[in-house]
Amino acid sequence: MKRRPALLALAGALASSALWAQAPKTAVKPALEVWKDPNCGCCQLWVEHLQDHGFEVKVHDVGNTAVRKRLGLPERLGSCHTATVAGYVIEGHVPAADILRLLRQKPQALGLAVPGMPIGSPGMDGEVYKGRRDAYEVLLVQRDGATRTFTRYPGVQQRVSAQSVSDGAALPWTLAEVRRVDASSRKVSLRHEEIKNLDMPPMTMVFQVRDGVSLDGLRVGQRIRFQAVQDKGAYWVVAWQAATV
Repeated sequence: MKRRPALLALAGALASSALWAQAPKTAVKPALEVWKDPNCGCCQLWVEHLQDHGFEVKVHDVGNTAVRKRLGLPERLGSCHTATVAGYVIEGHVPAADILRLLRQKPQALGLAVPGMPIGSPGMDGEVYKGRRDAYEVLLVQRDGATRTFTRYPGVQQRVSAQSVSDGAALPWTLAEVRRVDASSRKVSLRHEEIKNLDMPPMTMVFQVRDGVSLDGLRVGQRIRFQAVQDKGAYWVVAWQAATV
């Protein structure tokens, strides 16, 4: 008399197993590891962009100069954060779509780079930029440092060209608070007010410091006035002085 219930239970178990086998498997998220400045807001926004596109991101808030050198990415291609994924190096504000394409195509290469910090790239595309999108390229970087265009993104709102270093006397001064100083790589993280000559809204971001500009006396928490320019996508401090207010 107990045989029929047992057979029914066995049939139910087999049916459940079959349904489980047919159920779609949960996709494994690509694991990405990133090194960035802890005070750089655009780096954190880029991390969130990747997370929104299905990446599992591990963050090291220790800066990226040392790891970029260790991974063999040329300094001329540098940006404010460096990442690794599936054996590739990712430098700067590379869109998630390009990283996913890289992982699908699996080219023989060191990785991808977006030099500098172009406005309109992921992490540099918030409402504060009022729709401005500068043209930029994602570069495929070979292990010997050679590059070719992987993806080209056209600008949709051109701005007046940034003033050159030679125009330093005419540059406006901008108030800022020093958040981090990396003397070895000549970088500073500044929480700044609007930089009018760069059409840059208030934010916290990492700047490179031009050779010849002293870092002596620059300390975390200090209020300063500084002048900045954009050169090949990177943002440079060309002069600074202690603020009197």
